[in-house]
Amino acid sequence: MALEISLGGAGGPGAPRRLVANAPWGVALLVLGISALGVWNLASASRSAHAPVWIAQLWWMGAGSVVAAAVVMFDDRTFHRLAWVFYFAVVALLVLVLLKGRWVMGARRWLTFGPVNFQPSELAKIAVAMALARWFHEDAARRPGPYGLLRLAVPIGITALPALLIKRQPDLGTALVVVAVGATVILFAGVRWKALAALGLAALVGAVLVWPHLQPYQRKRVETFLNPEGDVRGAGYHATQSIIAVGSGQGTGKGWGQGTQSLLSFLPEQHTDFIFSVWAEEHGFLGCLFLLALYLALVLAALGIAGNARDRFGHLLAVGITGMLFWQAAINVAMVIGLLPVVGVTLPLMSYGGSSVLTVFFGLGLLANVAVRRFVN
Repeated sequence: MALEISLGGAGGPGAPRRLVANAPWGVALLVLGISALGVWNLASASRSAHAPVWIAQLWWMGAGSVVAAAVVMFDDRTFHRLAWVFYFAVVALLVLVLLKGRWVMGARRWLTFGPVNFQPSELAKIAVAMALARWFHEDAARRPGPYGLLRLAVPIGITALPALLIKRQPDLGTALVVVAVGATVILFAGVRWKALAALGLAALVGAVLVWPHLQPYQRKRVETFLNPEGDVRGAGYHATQSIIAVGSGQGTGKGWGQGTQSLLSFLPEQHTDFIFSVWAEEHGFLGCLFLLALYLALVLAALGIAGNARDRFGHLLAVGITGMLFWQAAINVAMVIGLLPVVGVTLPLMSYGGSSVLTVFFGLGLLANVAVRRFVN
């Protein structure tokens, strides 16, 4: 299987210039802005830690930028051809995690390659988006028209397989994001309203059936969400401390480096899952509005790329990447302000973590690839 590494797709001496002109520079500036705020915020969040994680984050973001640039260099038809290979490779890695993965805090989510620990579940978000984009692209050529429930059996299976493997680790938060990415692509592919109603009902029934199989700590988090005051010092500690941090920021915040919840280590996982709480305490309601406005602008710009894609594969792939960014940000923010149970989802470009950062930049590279090649034949 040959790989095409071409700046122009169709080639020609003016191809690189055209691709530069078509590059989504607005998206690049938004990513740069959010990333800079993320590193700045991590520098504050890590003041009480032994290791300044913001320096490591800079390295990860540098590596992520290289990954994104490399992805843009490939002809987009390469990703269409490799979609199934990538999907089943990720599924194989998820199975390997369950067999040989590294245990961390009661969960098996990591594979170790020498000095590097890697979380394959992060790649599952992109793998599902790529596989669904290819399936819908090819299926539409055979049978155009909106999808009923029976025709959605394969897309649902594509989404469910990695999600179930991730749930077994257990990692309910990432599994939910994978399902949300898959559901977003399916919805944009065109679904009859009766099928949507049936899927909604199936989701409710599935939630009831899954409940007894959740880990005890996962059930406790949901119960704590419904009754936050029930176990403030136990299962409700994370959510309670996060809400205290967010509320103490008030209108304009306490200022950079002045957040007492993070400085005194009351705020758990302040570098990863609860990084938004650090931002809220130090920059207040206005700072939160500014950050959320940047995320909204990024999502809208990504949807614009999806709308202008040159084919159905590029359109649905961009939709899947947009869904990944949107759902991760929405779930994380809702979690830290008490609107959702604590499920362990990172905030894109803000939370610390090599696997998460590299995956987000990989997705952004795919998004840029769709954008720069929309006028290339």
